Amino acid sequence: MTDDAEKDALPTERLSNITLDDSAVIRRSPEVEHERAVAIYDLLEDNAFRPLGDYAGPYHLHLSITENRLQMEIRDESGGALDTVALPLLPFRRVIRDYFAVCESYYEAIKTASPARIEAIDMGRRGLHDEGSELLRERLDGKIEIDFQTARRLFTLICVLHIRG
Repeated sequence: MTDDAEKDALPTERLSNITLDDSAVIRRSPEVEHERAVAIYDLLEDNAFRPLGDYAGPYHLHLSITENRLQMEIRDESGGALDTVALPLLPFRRVIRDYFAVCESYYEAIKTASPARIEAIDMGRRGLHDEGSELLRERLDGKIEIDFQTARRLFTLICVLHIRG
């Protein structure tokens, strides 16, 4: 879905609920919990999401990781199963690893570094986040149409699922 197409999207071509599989999570840091909460809030406020097929939205989405695959369970508003899209995580491995490394540097930098250094690290963080978002859109091509902002927020949640305590 192009970003222009998002403006023309039907109000039903969207997510109305999103959940994450937290079964393997022991504890997340306050920063990670904040990122998760903001991503879900922003996603539910503004998104464009259209699974390809004969489905009617709005949709509920449940994200989980099973056997090195991202599972995207798409349900209707009453919770009835519509489809599951499974994506191998191997193509995401490098960008997620690099994103985590830069995020760690960023959280350390905001404690003591100069504003210029923090801004430089943040630019790198945003660049990796954009790369992961575009990769997600590419991998969903032919399965689910999403706009760039939806991809960004979903990529954040994919990263959150990788943190196991």
